[in-house]
Amino acid sequence: MVALIVIVVVVVFALVVAARTIRVIPQARAGVVERLGRYSRTLEPGLTIVTPFIDRVKPLVDLREQVVNFSPQSVITEDNVVVGIETVLYFTITDPRSATYEIANPLQAIEQLTVTTLRNVIGGLTLEATLTARENVNTELRVVLDEATGKWGIRINRVEIKSVDPPPDIRSAMEKQMRAERDRRAAILTAEGEKQSQILTAEGAKQAAVLTAEGAQQAAVLDAEGERQAAILRAQGEAKAIDTVFSAIHEGKPNRELLSYEYLQMLPQLAEGDSNKVFVVPSEFAQAFAGIGEALAGRGGAPDKGAPRVSPPEPHPGA
Repeated sequence: MVALIVIVVVVVFALVVAARTIRVIPQARAGVVERLGRYSRTLEPGLTIVTPFIDRVKPLVDLREQVVNFSPQSVITEDNVVVGIETVLYFTITDPRSATYEIANPLQAIEQLTVTTLRNVIGGLTLEATLTARENVNTELRVVLDEATGKWGIRINRVEIKSVDPPPDIRSAMEKQMRAERDRRAAILTAEGEKQSQILTAEGAKQAAVLTAEGAQQAAVLDAEGERQAAILRAQGEAKAIDTVFSAIHEGKPNRELLSYEYLQMLPQLAEGDSNKVFVVPSEFAQAFAGIGEALAGRGGAPDKGAPRVSPPEPHPGA
């Protein structure tokens, strides 16, 4: 019975020794080994053996990138506006030994360092710059935090400002300003559109006027050309008619009496018209009349001695 108890105790002791001797470190983890209370070495992922009862493995350190969301912090801007800023931090432990022995509570230290750095950075910016220059604020925060946490074996990968919450009255004023700015831009765009419309309308009217003037000019040129051609044709026709009449007259060989008779027939036509109020008898009238008288006398024989004789009047010296 005593031998059985001893065997059980030996087996249990052997299992305990084996458990404390053989350690398996998962991937992306690291173990810090202390020998007799002092740092000995850092265990890498995989199977490893430690000295039982002499070496002690501290809690494993996570080497993956970690995300910490810090609660909103009240920060005063350069223009004395209190805003609540919520930040998100991404960090990675690069040295398990420094992260274990250089800082007692890394997360609390990072949070407090983030708050103080954020207040220093935002304190030098106005509210508008804080809202519009987040990328610059994130970069400056990351540089300052990475420099401060380097000795702790921690690398700050990214710092992001999650939200910036101004007071309700400031938010209301910003909304009114934004609405007014949108209305102003809408009015500017409307005016610009009307301006472009008027410019296009005026340009169209100008082009239409130019085309109309060019059309009228071409029409006037064509009308003038037509009138010129018509005048030329009329002149040619009249010349042709005059030449024909002149040829006919010369071919017919008219005597003096016939010409006088035709001349007397044309006198009534010369007196026609409302504007002809005064009829002037030309000096050739007496000669034409004398020619007709002589023609009649020649046909009827010698004139009667008792008949009165008409003699043509003497031409006026000024005629």
